[in-house]
Amino acid sequence: MTAGGGVDEPGARTSTLVILGASGDLTARLLLPGLGTLLAGQPEREVTIIGADREPMETSAWRELVRSALTSTGCPGEVAAETADRAAWQTVDLLDEESLRGLLGAIGGPAVLYFAVPPRIAQGACELLARIGLPSGIRLGLEKPFGTDGASAKAFNELLHGFVAEERVFRVDHFLGTSTVLNVLGFRFANRVWRPVWNADNIERIDVIFDETLALEGRAGYYDTAGALVDMIQSHLLLVMAVTMMEEPARIDATELRDHLAHVVRATRIWADEPATASRRARYTAGRIGERNVPDYVDEPDVDPGNATETLAELTVEVRNAHWAGVPVTLRSGKALGADRHQIMITFRPVAHLPEGLGADQVAIPNQLVLDLGPDRVALEITTNGADDWRDIEATTMSAALGPGAMEPYGQILAGMLDGDPLLSVRGDISEECWRIIDPVRRAWQANETPLETYPAGSDGPASWPRARQWASVD
Repeated sequence: MTAGGGVDEPGARTSTLVILGASGDLTARLLLPGLGTLLAGQPEREVTIIGADREPMETSAWRELVRSALTSTGCPGEVAAETADRAAWQTVDLLDEESLRGLLGAIGGPAVLYFAVPPRIAQGACELLARIGLPSGIRLGLEKPFGTDGASAKAFNELLHGFVAEERVFRVDHFLGTSTVLNVLGFRFANRVWRPVWNADNIERIDVIFDETLALEGRAGYYDTAGALVDMIQSHLLLVMAVTMMEEPARIDATELRDHLAHVVRATRIWADEPATASRRARYTAGRIGERNVPDYVDEPDVDPGNATETLAELTVEVRNAHWAGVPVTLRSGKALGADRHQIMITFRPVAHLPEGLGADQVAIPNQLVLDLGPDRVALEITTNGADDWRDIEATTMSAALGPGAMEPYGQILAGMLDGDPLLSVRGDISEECWRIIDPVRRAWQANETPLETYPAGSDGPASWPRARQWASVD
């Protein structure tokens, strides 16, 4: 489906993908393998991949990198070889106007300019593009973070809208391309059982969790100036929350879906309007995760201890509309924790009454629904009679595996860009609203109104944090 509402047959036209900053890690690790999964499912596509960066690269070396990355994710060898043979390299300085003009002249037709570069470089290059003028048919792919706060995001949007239409700007959040997040749409809107209970009358709380055993792993250059709040909650988890809590769209297209996502984030407020108490932050110290020793975060290479960077963040918000008012939504993400846990967890309100004699302590057990974001699984925890005493009650979990998506998230994202369909891109107003939500929290943290606590690597977080909420297991 195109931005104008028409439908394109998959792979019905040739496409040009220009990767700016192509020698970086993102290209080899995510972009090219993602494209490989796209071509594996749609081998009739003809994509010309132009790599561009400040440092020169031999065409043969670039083509080999393309071929190897495509085949690593199942792209047929013949398709990978043909795509690699079309690939080309351009040496370009994105912050030099003449160099950038030369790149645009070499493209010679409709293309996607994918900015696989730091935000500062991307914004600087866009300022030059505003002066040069963008040729017809060029689309822009912009990696997160989009801006550094609400004011800078608004200014960047104004810059872009001065020389390119919104439907040609693709702000990347690869979580929107993950199979489980997309499965939420079918899970919610194609099953009658959830429709009457998906509201504040029946749901007590919602948790969106992205805990990782992964530590810093050489990402200090970006992470030490961002932290968990900006890296994960400001973009990824707020969007997952919006997909989980949005109203049913009339149709799944770029306008309707993103309008409904925007309705959710516009209605989102920090719990009790108290950013210092509605949030928590912590940083890992030395510890052990599995078989590996993890150093104290401040001892990691290229970390500046003065940045007070958090590696674990929690924020509780509320979607203040008639459907969800009063339901706390906690967004949590952290690194170097004891277990990987990537979940949307829905906790339902307990039944209002239990018959006398059912349940040893006459306390109802709330049902929980868990959508696991990798591996893709769904679990529903229901209450049943006890195995040892039928008069007692206990929690029983029913779970099922969901089929993995045929395409990697970056394959989904690139498909939309190449086809001109912004369905899975972040619209400008949504990007600004996400910053609007977290900016007060950042100000409270910078003023030390919320303490920066610590936790040993390999633990569940600081010992002082409440442990009453237990994450449901879908193992």
